[in-house]
Amino acid sequence: MGTGELDRMLHEPMRLCIVHALSVNSVLTFSELKQLLETTDGNLSVHVRKLEQAGYISCSMSVRGPLPRTRYCLTPRGKRVLEKYLDRLEAILRSARTACS
Repeated sequence: MGTGELDRMLHEPMRLCIVHALSVNSVLTFSELKQLLETTDGNLSVHVRKLEQAGYISCSMSVRGPLPRTRYCLTPRGKRVLEKYLDRLEAILRSARTACS
C-alpha cells in the first residue's frame, strides 16, 4: 500500500504541524506559530504561503500599535483535507500493523 493517496501539501512535516496547530487553536499569530513550532521567520513564511495558496489556511493582517499583526486560521477546506489525510494515514498504519502480525 503506497502513500500515493496522501495529500502531498500536508505530508511535509512543517506544513502538517502548522495545520495541526491551527486545528487545535482557532487562531494563531505568526509569532505564536513561530514560537510553537520552533522555526525561523523564513521557514514559516514559505510554508504558510503555500498553505494559504492551497486554500488550507487563511491569513488576516491588522496593525496593533506600531506593529503589524498577522493571524492565521484553518479554513473549512483545510479541516476537511486534514481529516482525510489523518484517516488515510491511520489506514496505512493499520495495514502495516496487520502485515507485521
